[in-house]
Amino acid sequence: MIIVMKPGAPAAERAKIKANLEKQGFQINEIVGTQMAILGIIGDTSVLDINMLKVNDWVEKVMRVQEPFKRANRAFHPDDSVVDVAGVKIGGRKLQVMAGPCSVESRDQIISVAKSVKLGGATLLRGGAFKPRTSPYSFQGMGLSGLDLLLEAKKETGLPIVTEIMSTDVLDRFERDVDLIQVGARNMQNFALLKALGKTRKPILLKRGLAATVEEWIMSAEYILAGGNDNVILCERGIRTFENYTRNTLDLSAICAAKKLSHLPVIVDPSHAAGLWWMVEPLAKAAVAVGADGLLIEVHNDPENALCDGAQSLKPERFAHLMGELKGIAQIIGRDL
Repeated sequence: MIIVMKPGAPAAERAKIKANLEKQGFQINEIVGTQMAILGIIGDTSVLDINMLKVNDWVEKVMRVQEPFKRANRAFHPDDSVVDVAGVKIGGRKLQVMAGPCSVESRDQIISVAKSVKLGGATLLRGGAFKPRTSPYSFQGMGLSGLDLLLEAKKETGLPIVTEIMSTDVLDRFERDVDLIQVGARNMQNFALLKALGKTRKPILLKRGLAATVEEWIMSAEYILAGGNDNVILCERGIRTFENYTRNTLDLSAICAAKKLSHLPVIVDPSHAAGLWWMVEPLAKAAVAVGADGLLIEVHNDPENALCDGAQSLKPERFAHLMGELKGIAQIIGRDL
């Protein structure tokens, strides 16, 4: 349930309503804008009488929220959220591009790619230190030594780093060293991990699960938000359908739906969606055109010999070309790149 206050409502009136509801055991999420303020009521609001809440002269209207997610709901937070990742703002007018290899393979590889993507216009460096793979015999990543190499690449280029966490065992290290902690599709409903991430204040990049609905995806974000961490970015990376030509099916409509239902920033990973490097460019353009706040793109300096997902990785020169074309699309829709 939300209470919309009238423009100019005194802070004392908001405080009075908030105190009364908190006495009844509700949590209140207060959003104060330039024109009006909103009180989001979290709890079993079925026991509340809307008419009694409207008695206060400063209350404009009271509405029940039907969706099960509250803190992530746009009704509770009408303005778009902007998440600050080590000085890089995600969710504002400027589109942000995170680029790098699927997996960290060596010092030379990650530093070379980091320099290339920065030159191409990327504002964050992505790279997997821990890699969840379908087969237990596939390359699983370098682990913490891979994270050490990402930190070296960050020192060389100044790019904040994005990498995936798979368990709470390494959370302390990730909190210390990672700028944007990624939760992969397979862990979208790892609720113990989500709860632990909710206790941090590090920005979290939450990928949509392989067969998750938009509501389930946002509900997973709610777990992190409910823990007190407001720094959540959603990532659409394609879902599993009957189609097997591509690795997954990129759901562009999910970008529109997520941004209508939620105030959280939404970015798109066209590399995992397609699984084919030559599809990455058109899908990236389409994602920007429908309103994505950024992109997560795999770039490798030697994709033919990559230890992980080489088939979906762009070479540095293709990435630079794509960035040039994206600038034109961003201009048309009133965004910056």
